[in-house]
Amino acid sequence: MKEFNDNCEYIHVHEETVKVVRKNMSTEDKLYKLSDLYKVFGDKTRVKILMALSSAELCVCDIATLLEMTQSAISHQLKLLRSSHLVKYRKEGKSAFYSLADDHVRTIITQGLEHIEE
Repeated sequence: MKEFNDNCEYIHVHEETVKVVRKNMSTEDKLYKLSDLYKVFGDKTRVKILMALSSAELCVCDIATLLEMTQSAISHQLKLLRSSHLVKYRKEGKSAFYSLADDHVRTIITQGLEHIEE
């Protein structure tokens, strides 16, 4: 059985293919922003918060109780999620209620779960 080797035995660039792919590539700025977005999902606490918010609108106290964490820790994570445009909030009196920013966030979570469950 021949062992796989990813080195080309000879150099041959498929110029037309590379040209098409290069044309379809996002700008460096968009790639940087996309990379930052996925970094936010790299923290288990933030993912738990997003999962909770995919079920219901919650205040900081609700999330802290649910995740068995301090309100301060939850507030810190919510600030990061807000700055990444993944969650939004509305004020009701002195309370702020958080929810997912839009259906795209729910889709990212759902598709991520589907992918790991395959």
